[in-house]
Amino acid sequence: MKILIENARLLDPAQKLDQIGSLHIVDGQLLSIDDSSAGFEPDRRIDATGLWAFPGLVDLACRLREPGQTHKASIASETRAAAHAGITSLVCLPDTSPPVDSPAQIELIHRRAQQACGVRVHTLGALTSGLEGRQLSDMAALQRAGAVGLTQALKPMGSHLLLRRALEYAASHDITVMLHPLDHDLAAHGCAHEGAVATRLGLRSIPQAAETAALGVILALVAQTGARVHLCRLSSAGGAEMVARAVADGLPVTADVCAHQLFLTEMDVADFNALCHVMPPLRTLRDRDGLRRAVAQGHIQAICSDHQPHNLDAKLAPFPATEPGISALETLLPLTLRLVEEGVMPLLDAIQRVTSGAASVLNLPCGSLAAGQAADIVLFDPHAVYAPDIENWVSAGRNSPFFGWEFNGRVTHTMVHGQIIYEAQKEN
Repeated sequence: MKILIENARLLDPAQKLDQIGSLHIVDGQLLSIDDSSAGFEPDRRIDATGLWAFPGLVDLACRLREPGQTHKASIASETRAAAHAGITSLVCLPDTSPPVDSPAQIELIHRRAQQACGVRVHTLGALTSGLEGRQLSDMAALQRAGAVGLTQALKPMGSHLLLRRALEYAASHDITVMLHPLDHDLAAHGCAHEGAVATRLGLRSIPQAAETAALGVILALVAQTGARVHLCRLSSAGGAEMVARAVADGLPVTADVCAHQLFLTEMDVADFNALCHVMPPLRTLRDRDGLRRAVAQGHIQAICSDHQPHNLDAKLAPFPATEPGISALETLLPLTLRLVEEGVMPLLDAIQRVTSGAASVLNLPCGSLAAGQAADIVLFDPHAVYAPDIENWVSAGRNSPFFGWEFNGRVTHTMVHGQIIYEAQKEN
């Protein structure tokens, strides 16, 4: 199968590429990038005049709710939402029911993903058995079964000594460990940032120190063990500054931030808006700006969705009793590109944080339009207007605080390994 995408604005941060040209695809792989199609006889020709073409998005944090929580969503429903959003590779967390702590669970997810729409699904394995924080999982077996990394998700580790043993083992087997910097004792089952808003609303709060104290322990153990650690979902300016210093000191750490943390603050929970109940909590405007600076300067390598689809009941209780999380696949790209509109960072840098920057965290072979790469490509109309709402939402989780926002641009085509898995015109 030969496909020619012609006259597109080609945007590839990995090659520092921004030019009008064509993409030649043969049997699922990118053959070449140039502005001449002489001698190339495509089976399908796509005129992309006026459109942008960039690598498919890589999302480092997604809950697909399988196994065990299909009343919220499924691998089929959420990969379809990802395809609509231009996401071609997803990394799913192991905090399912039961947790992904065995090769059989990884095989199950991969098998169901192969039966879905075609989005690549990568799996993280549980760092401890059952995510209970008491006994390390069979880390090497999970890696052999296809886990791209290991994590404890938001579950606590039983002790700092157990974390040290996990990192020592990971370092000896070249395993990436993804850790959420959250001190559960300091968090004390809180649901909002410790500040004026939480005090006024009477909400149990989580101090910034719950993140920075945990980071201090993790970074000390990274220095001790040499393990490769990815720090997940930073929420504070202080945390971002600690990561920047650690990188400058040569520690093998990377970091990401949720897209919603770059736009929302504690003020968005001021009316008990349960759609803004997230973990880690939304913090202050100063924290939001600190995170933006860290992303723009490259100290935070990736922007992720932290997608958590919920059923309607999950958000209907009083604020502290609601389940945290946002259905976020479909706003990952619009929010990232809004950073460009607001002057936070250049266009290529923004795309890099959700393509090659994210892929590099786990050494995934994607995120670029270079010749020889798999043809994971997004075509994007920058002139279309996208206003997410219940009617045009694809994810089974309708829990988004961004309904009613208006964004510039929309995905028109999503391609994985040369196969078009979403095409807007055909759906319309």
